[in-house]
Amino acid sequence: MEASGGKNDIFKGIFGDLMEFADRVSSILGCPVTIEDGNHRVLAYSMHDDITDQARISTIIGRRVPEKVINSLWREGILPAIISSEKPVQVPSIHEVGLGKRAAISIRKNDEILGFIWVLEVNKPFSEEDMDFLLLASKEAKNQLLQLQVRKKRKEESHQEFFWQLLTGHFQDEQDIAERLAQFSLPRPARFTVLVFDFPEEITQEVERNITYMLTTTQKIKPLFFTTDHKKLMLLVGFDKKDGFEASIKEFIPYFISQMWTRFNVYGIIGACGGIYSSLTEGTASYEEALFTLKIKRAFPEDTRNITDYRELGIYQSMDILVTSRYTLEEHRPIQDLRAYDIKNQTDLLHTLQVYLEKDCNPAETAKQLHIHINTLTYRLKRISEIGGINMKDPLQKVTLYLDFKLKQYQDFIKKK
Repeated sequence: MEASGGKNDIFKGIFGDLMEFADRVSSILGCPVTIEDGNHRVLAYSMHDDITDQARISTIIGRRVPEKVINSLWREGILPAIISSEKPVQVPSIHEVGLGKRAAISIRKNDEILGFIWVLEVNKPFSEEDMDFLLLASKEAKNQLLQLQVRKKRKEESHQEFFWQLLTGHFQDEQDIAERLAQFSLPRPARFTVLVFDFPEEITQEVERNITYMLTTTQKIKPLFFTTDHKKLMLLVGFDKKDGFEASIKEFIPYFISQMWTRFNVYGIIGACGGIYSSLTEGTASYEEALFTLKIKRAFPEDTRNITDYRELGIYQSMDILVTSRYTLEEHRPIQDLRAYDIKNQTDLLHTLQVYLEKDCNPAETAKQLHIHINTLTYRLKRISEIGGINMKDPLQKVTLYLDFKLKQYQDFIKKK
């Protein structure tokens, strides 16, 4: 390796050429070098490498690190170590994802991660002198990446403005949208949906960086645009194939929520998507449907635990209409009679009926939920039928009562907001 003074001189005259930067680092270390942004997209790589591994090949071809490699690096605690350290980290092989031994260092401005330098170990282990040079390289790379970041921020602000216009109904003509997408060099998706995630607290700059990391590195979906507003994250996801879109969305929502918790300690996120449309002028409709689905999930957390899609809501889609209709002006007589009986006799018949209907009239499941014997339930159902004048074999009566319970729950939820 060159003397100390020469190590500084090697980066002179680069002027933003990251490919040249990677080649110069490679010439000193004698190893293949890859430079990534903070979201593992390839910015540059050394050109004259005789030795490489499958992970590096896939990264260069795809212009970003494969998601399975990123997941392995998180699972093994390697990426957290690189992110938390200002010094280079030795990375062991992970054979199942084709990753050979490496040294890696984050490129940072204070606590903000701008990118990473990865160096593949080839003929011999890295020396302490190699690690010192890699630390120097990361500091030099910071200036190069800060220039890129300014341009990237301007582009993101333009994207976010367009996305807000799309969500709020600014565009009435599909051609106008197509022209704006062309300006961003983005294709018009064949189908799309809007996803909204509700966070437990205001989304900070740090959390927003973590969100960007997750959305940029995932290969489960293709987010065309995303933005944040107070506690909410909104993204528009496009899809070009005919099949598999719904499954991808359904898989991604819980995946994003769980990874934000395990990787970044953000807990309590709920997520939902609106309808799937082909015309981007329907962006507002999909957005409003996603917001409504989140509202219903908060009102009925148990019933909607596994629901993430507006189309799965069923009768809940009509809750706002029903709750303002004449239907809710007066409580149905059977419920009035059972409530009065419960108050007078200190019984729990009304709650028993509600659980019985929620469990689809399944005696075993109802008894289990109420922690009572099946014979006790049978007796209660008989008394409910007698006192409320309810025919337990009449599906119309049961649906009416079930809806009454749900509307009461929804009304109580709205009053608390």
